[in-house]
Amino acid sequence: MKNLSIYVHIPFCAHKCIYCDFYSITKTADKEKYLESLLREIEFFAEKYSNGRKVISVFFGGGTPSLMETEYILKIISAIKSRFRLEPDAEITIEANPGTLEKEKIQGFLSAGINRLSLGVQSFDDGELEFLTRIHDSKTAEHAVNEAFGYGFKNINIDLIFNLPAQTKSKWKNTLQKAVSLPVSHISAYSLILEKGTTLYKMVTDKKTKISGQEFDADLYETAINFLAENGFDQYEVSNFAKPGSECIHNKSYWNHTEYIGLGTSAHSFADKKRWWNYSSLKSYIEAVKKTGNAVSGFENLTEEQLLQEYVMLSLRSVGINIEELKNKYSGEWFPRNRKILSEYEKGGFISFGSGIIKLTPQGYAVCDEILTRLE
Repeated sequence: MKNLSIYVHIPFCAHKCIYCDFYSITKTADKEKYLESLLREIEFFAEKYSNGRKVISVFFGGGTPSLMETEYILKIISAIKSRFRLEPDAEITIEANPGTLEKEKIQGFLSAGINRLSLGVQSFDDGELEFLTRIHDSKTAEHAVNEAFGYGFKNINIDLIFNLPAQTKSKWKNTLQKAVSLPVSHISAYSLILEKGTTLYKMVTDKKTKISGQEFDADLYETAINFLAENGFDQYEVSNFAKPGSECIHNKSYWNHTEYIGLGTSAHSFADKKRWWNYSSLKSYIEAVKKTGNAVSGFENLTEEQLLQEYVMLSLRSVGINIEELKNKYSGEWFPRNRKILSEYEKGGFISFGSGIIKLTPQGYAVCDEILTRLE
């Protein structure tokens, strides 16, 4: 029986942050229509993909899913349970903004079956949070983590961003220090990416602010890798660090090339060697689901070569390339063809070979994209 993961996009947000390019909206007038569409979309894809598959993870992303009432989220989980084979120990994650959590909501999410909380903290420096236009401050973030843990969440992730404008290495270290002092089991650390169409992109192009270059970015990244390792967080993917046994099952589904169904606006899916994606616009999404039961706006059938390249990219960024698995699934020619390049990076200390696994070293994660561009 195949494993399957489900992603649910909740686009509603209290405020659009200056750096965010995910599809989100601040008006919630259509949230009930959206819920109706999600429930219908679940029925549509269950008919196609529930047989022979077991759901090992559900992830509510956004937007800000934690803005929704507990009952809203519970209806979606209940629909998934009734239409798919949701494993009893499935990981169910909800993303939350620290500024939207209170006792009743935390307890409600736990009662709904959510067992993993992902908090968009981003920084523990109030100046940086203000610049990012987050709706919370550092004390609120710290309080949210402690409250969630105290009321029963034992699997908590916090997202952090580095290489912010005017960020110093000292500020970044302080944020990391505060993060590991809290009862969290997982930390995601992302380099700030300048995305076209965001307010931050315009600020940079108008020279109202400046982002440091690649060398400083790499220094902050290496600082995070070393510091988190020293404090018991193992790196299992380019941007993700976890205490032993607390790796995100949903994240690993993507990296392991596991099939997944994306529900909601702008969501992407991958199953049966096919990839498809939904309309981003809320209006277009609701109209499409009403007509056909789904909101697919485009798709592609992946060739064996595309699947091979995706497997290499995803595996190298995470657990490593299993040479025997690659050979059996895709091609026995890939490794001999790339042996010379891989040996070069091995000698440089960027790649390690062990037990038939090609894996990046901490130094290798920093140049992962460069390595991937050279592989054939």
